[in-house]
Amino acid sequence: MPIIAPRVVGRDPEIAVITSALETARDGRGGTVFLTGESGTGKSRLVAEATGSALGSGMRVLRGRTSTIGPMVPFRPLTEALMPLFRGAEPLDDSRFGPYRPVLGRLIPDWAADAQGPTSLVALGEAVLRLLAQIGHDHGTVLILEDLHAADTETLAVVEYLVDNLEQLPVLLLITCRDDPGGTLDLAHSAARRQTGALLHLASLDRDATATMTADCLGTTPDAVPAEALDRLWEASGGSPLLVEELLQSMVGSGALVRTGGTWQVVHDLRHAFAELLARGIGHRVERLGPQGHALLSAAAVLGRRFPLSVLQRMTGLDDRTLLSHLHAAVTAQIVVADDPNPDWYAFRHPLTVTTLLAQLTPASRAALATSAADAAHGLHPDLEGEWCTTVAALRADGGRPGEAGRLFAVAGDRALRDGAVGSAVALLTRAERLLATAGEPAARAGVLEQLLPALAESGEFTQALALADSLRELVGAGLSAPRLAALRIRLAKVAHAIGRWEDGNTQIEQARSLLATEPDEAVGAAADVAAAHLVLDTPGPDRTERAIALASSAVDVARRRDLPTVACEAWELLGTLTRERAPEQALEYLELSLHTAQRNRLPLHRMYAMVRIGGHRWLGEGTTGALTEARDEAQRLGAVPLVHTIEGILVLDDVLRGATDGAARRAEECLAVAQRLRLAPVVRYLLVIQATLGAHRGDRAAMERALTSFERWDSAGSQEEPLAHGLARAFCALLEEDRPRAVDELRTAHRLSSQNATTFQLVGDHGLGLLLDALDGTADRDRYEEVAAGSPSRVPWNRHFVVLADAVLLGREGRGGEAEQRVAEARRIAADYPLALHLGIRLVGEEAHGAGWGAPARWLREAQQHFHAAGVPAVASACRGLLRQMGLTIPQHRGGSELIPGPLRSLGVTVREYEVFRLLPDRPGNKEIAGRLYISPRTVEKHIASLVAKTGEPNRAALCALSDRLGAGARGPVAEPPDPAPR
Repeated sequence: MPIIAPRVVGRDPEIAVITSALETARDGRGGTVFLTGESGTGKSRLVAEATGSALGSGMRVLRGRTSTIGPMVPFRPLTEALMPLFRGAEPLDDSRFGPYRPVLGRLIPDWAADAQGPTSLVALGEAVLRLLAQIGHDHGTVLILEDLHAADTETLAVVEYLVDNLEQLPVLLLITCRDDPGGTLDLAHSAARRQTGALLHLASLDRDATATMTADCLGTTPDAVPAEALDRLWEASGGSPLLVEELLQSMVGSGALVRTGGTWQVVHDLRHAFAELLARGIGHRVERLGPQGHALLSAAAVLGRRFPLSVLQRMTGLDDRTLLSHLHAAVTAQIVVADDPNPDWYAFRHPLTVTTLLAQLTPASRAALATSAADAAHGLHPDLEGEWCTTVAALRADGGRPGEAGRLFAVAGDRALRDGAVGSAVALLTRAERLLATAGEPAARAGVLEQLLPALAESGEFTQALALADSLRELVGAGLSAPRLAALRIRLAKVAHAIGRWEDGNTQIEQARSLLATEPDEAVGAAADVAAAHLVLDTPGPDRTERAIALASSAVDVARRRDLPTVACEAWELLGTLTRERAPEQALEYLELSLHTAQRNRLPLHRMYAMVRIGGHRWLGEGTTGALTEARDEAQRLGAVPLVHTIEGILVLDDVLRGATDGAARRAEECLAVAQRLRLAPVVRYLLVIQATLGAHRGDRAAMERALTSFERWDSAGSQEEPLAHGLARAFCALLEEDRPRAVDELRTAHRLSSQNATTFQLVGDHGLGLLLDALDGTADRDRYEEVAAGSPSRVPWNRHFVVLADAVLLGREGRGGEAEQRVAEARRIAADYPLALHLGIRLVGEEAHGAGWGAPARWLREAQQHFHAAGVPAVASACRGLLRQMGLTIPQHRGGSELIPGPLRSLGVTVREYEVFRLLPDRPGNKEIAGRLYISPRTVEKHIASLVAKTGEPNRAALCALSDRLGAGARGPVAEPPDPAPR
């Protein structure tokens, strides 16, 4: 007697949520429901209930499941869910998909011929979204994705896009997964927090619900179930609905629990292990199918919990009638079930059945069956398309053929890599490398390592990548050619470069060149040149840009002659970066060559890098971030971890320059935490400089210095980021403290550092702010202006603003005030999106214009004063007020600003004006210097200091300066408590 619960017990709240989600989806308001829980808690039963309700209301239902045989296969559950749309149903009106039809070719075999190579996973998610909306436009669609805990990263990326964009569509996404830690569970929790999905965790049934379910299965009431049977059942099942059914089946089937006279009774001792009883019960049911049925199910178990009939038939040689007869008997015995929605596929009802059947096989029998299964699958699918490659690979491994298995996993890994599925590629190639090491096949293993090393670097698995250096040492004496070993050394050099270990990278390049000296190979030599060029840029030295250009140019020449698309992409991308400063149009041509070559040769990662460089080029030249944002989103979907954080750093810097500091601070902190954990040294250095810039542009010296102290711990000396720390952070902080000499010194330091160790960064000040300050103090003349203005870095909007203001200063001194005023208006238009640059610039030029008698300095200074007062930068606000007073203008008093004073000082009665003086004391300036920076009289400074000494109780001015230094008066936010005033 098959024992199945006739109804769902203990899940009323979950059913209510699913029912409501189905109703709202039919009304055009889609959403997502995640069902999580341990195996056997009833996720599939709830899915079946949802499927019945959906079909009953006319909704379209699509179901897909992550593969449980072999390793993960990119997009498998999505492909499985969409395939029924093309099996004899009405043809879809594909004209409505427009450009998304070829995109869907990655998932739909019928449209695969239209696919145009790797595409953005964002675009793929949108294509799936449109397909689901179209097929359910009348009554709605339900997309069910089961066992998503084992899904590949690419599937999860598409699913995440669906989760975030279903709200306005008639689509319900129903996902099941185990509650094991992983990407799917993280997505479920994230969706629940953002209220884009409902998270239903299926806990085990409690004792009362278990009793109700047991009674339902036995066709009686809970009080009629023998107490001993219920006690043992509760203890053994732990409230798992599936185990309750299986254990009851075993108890009844073994005769331990029998029905006599309409009541159930226990006739055997139930204290022994239920697992043994369950296994014995399963074995008993299998034995009842006869030797041929037993052999059939044993063969099926080798294929996994799910198995295809076509492969099983070829393995066993059974005719259709015999095969289906045995399967029907197994279904009746509750051993297997039809694996909807896949015709030709069945599944074992419980994983313990597979374990039991495999345990009964000898190792030799199991290996023979695995070999037979692999032969059958390969015969039916000679091209090993889709998941069949990994399926046959896993069977070859189980059959004791590690070499064949490794080569097949390598093929699958290569396919995943070409499709841009980096996460899946790493898993497949890692397994291939281990199997080939076991098989003792060094040549094939080297080929796998050539692919695996860069894939590990792209996915951020640097520890695993560097650990493979031991594998290279094992290959040295294995008869591999010098060029093959050199190629592997080059791969390791690239990994070292990605994490900022340029010394290790240069060592790997030297070893590669030594190998090539014994056996030259032009193609491998070109690859070494490209890798060396990247490392040269991170190796301290004054001529590193020129050396990198020479190496990259040499690599391009070889790549063109020898048709080396990968080398060509990398070399052109590097040339585009290196020539941007001197020839931006030529640089863009290089980058577009890299992009087109990558697209033509299906190199998704190189395409991604070219997209990033083109996005950066447009950001610098036009101030737009659309291309960068698109590149970041696609890099995230591809799993290119280092690249994601590199792009995010640029976007955070853009926010800082635009004054969106609050959001930038949060994003920088989140990105930095990940980059530090992954030891991405170049990314960490860049983000720390951005954090320093953020503090500097807020006038928060303490925050800036904290970030720069951390920056120095990351091998910052000689790095490309070092000049930025002075030119974009410290120089601006000094200007916001009204310390122009210090700002000039910082800019000169930035210039010296970039001269000693060339940098590709264009915001270090040489081409903008430095020119303006030199023009103001008279050290830059018209010739100097023309020289700087002719360079392409001066076209960067942030720089261009200051360059145009420098021209205004020179024009004013040449007696051309009208032209000077026009240039100020032009500069203001350029800097409209950069409030700090805009108002700092007009503060500096306003003073100059007033002295030279041109323009509208009073209006400019009023605007600057209002901005810096609102921004909490008192020194500049005070300077503007002082200049306006010097012009004889009445300045309205600002009663605000006290919130900027640390609480302990505010409690002592320190005023806003006194705090402005107090902030400047750590450097021990004289009264005249303070007066000059705040545009007040030395006498007023003397009065403020006397008041501060009295209020804080410090004995003298030196002690007051020490207190200011100790409290970090330049910092925003909480500070340490000052000492109590001394008794008077």
